[in-house]
Parts: sequence; C-alpha cells; structure tokens
Amino acid sequence: MTDFNKIIEKAKEIETKVKESQKKIKNIKAEGSSGGGTVKIILNGDGEIEKLHISDSLFKEDKSLLEDLIVAAHNNAKHNLKSKTSDELSKVTGGFGIPGFKWPL
Repeated sequence: MTDFNKIIEKAKEIETKVKESQKKIKNIKAEGSSGGGTVKIILNGDGEIEKLHISDSLFKEDKSLLEDLIVAAHNNAKHNLKSKTSDELSKVTGGFGIPGFKWPL
C-alpha cells in the first residue's frame, strides 16, 4: 500500500510541475530565420507569430523566393520552439519522456 501512495504523491508532484511548465512555455519566444537572416520570425509559446521581419532588399526579388524564405523561417522557428518546450518538459520529468505525451506544435 505504501508504494502505491508514493506513486500517487509523485504523480501529483509531476502534475503540479507540468502545470508550472505549461505557464512558462506560454512565455517562451523562439526565433527562426532564413536567407542569411533576411527573414526572421518570432513565435510565442503557443506557436503564434509575434513578429515578422523582412529585409527591404528582398522586395526586389521574385515573390516566390520571398514566400519560400518566409516558410523556411517559420519552420526554423517552429523547430526551435519544439526544442525549447522539450527542454522545459525535461526539467519536470527529469529527462524522461512521458509516453504518449506530445506538445501541440
């Protein structure tokens, strides 16, 4: 019986830490760039774009190039955000993943 109680206590402790981490994750900012920094995107912890920077020099280029650079910068930012959220979750779980748990990004 005691072992079961310890498991329940540990689960509650992890639940509290996960909730704290979720609050921290909402405040995370992740930047992605492409084209040597000519396009930069900043995402918040929910994966929403907060800022988009496009170098003036790109407006002289073909529209499809600009579109490709925006997509690449967004994908880079999304990758960086996933990495940061995984790092935050690792702090809670002590480096052990939670089976079946996946961040919504």
